[in-house]
Amino acid sequence: MRTSRRLTAGLFVLPLLSGCFASSGDDSAASADGAAVGARLRVALPFAPTENYSPYGQDAMLLSRLGVTEGLTRLDANGTAVPALAESWSSENGGRSWVFTLRDATFQDGGAVTAEAVADALTAAGKADPAPSALSGVKLTATAEDDARVRVVTAEPDPVLPLRLSNPSLAVFAPKAYDKKGTVNVVGTATGPFALTRIDGDTAATLDRFDDYWGGRAQASGVTARFVSDGTARANALRTGQTDIAESLPVAQVASLDEDDVHEVNTARNTGLYLNTRSGAFTDAGLRAAAREAIDTSVIAKGAYEGYAVPAQGLFGPALTWAAGKRVEPAGRARATRPDGESITLATYSDRPELPETAQVLQQQLRKAGFKVKLEVRTYARLEGDLLDGEFDAAVFSRNMMLDTGDPVTVLASDYTCDGSNNLSFLCDKNVDRLVAAAQAESGTAERQDAAMKAEAAVLGTDSVIPLVHLKLVAGIATDVQGALPDPYERTLIGTGTRR
Repeated sequence: MRTSRRLTAGLFVLPLLSGCFASSGDDSAASADGAAVGARLRVALPFAPTENYSPYGQDAMLLSRLGVTEGLTRLDANGTAVPALAESWSSENGGRSWVFTLRDATFQDGGAVTAEAVADALTAAGKADPAPSALSGVKLTATAEDDARVRVVTAEPDPVLPLRLSNPSLAVFAPKAYDKKGTVNVVGTATGPFALTRIDGDTAATLDRFDDYWGGRAQASGVTARFVSDGTARANALRTGQTDIAESLPVAQVASLDEDDVHEVNTARNTGLYLNTRSGAFTDAGLRAAAREAIDTSVIAKGAYEGYAVPAQGLFGPALTWAAGKRVEPAGRARATRPDGESITLATYSDRPELPETAQVLQQQLRKAGFKVKLEVRTYARLEGDLLDGEFDAAVFSRNMMLDTGDPVTVLASDYTCDGSNNLSFLCDKNVDRLVAAAQAESGTAERQDAAMKAEAAVLGTDSVIPLVHLKLVAGIATDVQGALPDPYERTLIGTGTRR
């Protein structure tokens, strides 16, 4: 399990927003008609960095969305691996060996992106403890073939390696970023169109345009990012013109915004109830079944999400169009037993405003079924450590099922197997592990999807997780902003063409 601790934590509330995005100087040029060109973008994000911007955990997603980092590949809108730092690739030895040919690119510190630097970066990621979720169950070796080609070898055939290498946790940094203790200094050492230049604790970050970016000079001169956990504060900042982009708007705030500022994106994100199978009340499969039978997901979709979600059909929702026709009915579920006043602690985080409301609905439904339910609501930064240590009986958690690699099997391995790095239910089931391993061995896309759905059915059969709803991403983007990049995989937001 990945564990982490954060030294500082804070809740950023609306009064602190006043003037917080003001520029310290003239950061834009003027076109012939007087319009601003290259102005800095002001972005309000819901999640503060929890691991000092380590690329090996959740902070990697922040760096990716802000246009700081990139790896050898990236995902396109269809979830296909396409070139990033690598121009092309090919597989050898039955999928055990892959050769990636690099494009001509430069690190933000001025050094050339070489095969040796890329190989060292991937080696460092493979040695990280805990390992990035994209490498769950995978051992890789990276070596430089020559100045422009990198060979990546895995112990077992890995047909989705190009997808895997698109994960932001496998981004490439300059050699000077890495120290002997395994930490990575991401300030000014990545390869993306924007360089991280200043970190203000867990409240803000400053990014400047990287003029030598291989993909062309970004249109914005930089980004001022604020981490604002209060969803109402993010919406108000957009409404009052204090921010240009507000990520993950609370659905309760949408009606108060100009409809032209609201952008919906179907996502592979679910909200689910994760039950602790390692300790506490839900080690009892009968009580897990009782919890499942007590929950009405339609109430959550209509109430907490106000129609910006649909009741869950499984782990893989309607945004993944292939899933519906391949779904397998769970079998072998335990018979529900009476809770008889069993006490449980249900935890969630407030950074996504719908989650506490969802937890309150669940509290009512579980109490009606006979459980005694105590709620624990914190910011994610303050919850994460205890969550990953198994301190709660149950947790309401939001998860993008395609975030790690775009491959359904990879997320099953990381979230639901005995050695999974993101196993919030602490599930360890031999049948699940067997079916996930069988899915990992499939190389064809359709065959891999079929096998993933069999494994999904096995996971759901344990009642270790109760899928609640499939979500839409609601982003606030001011009308004078062009080229923002919200996507179903939640990896991108700011790119070279994003400007105001």
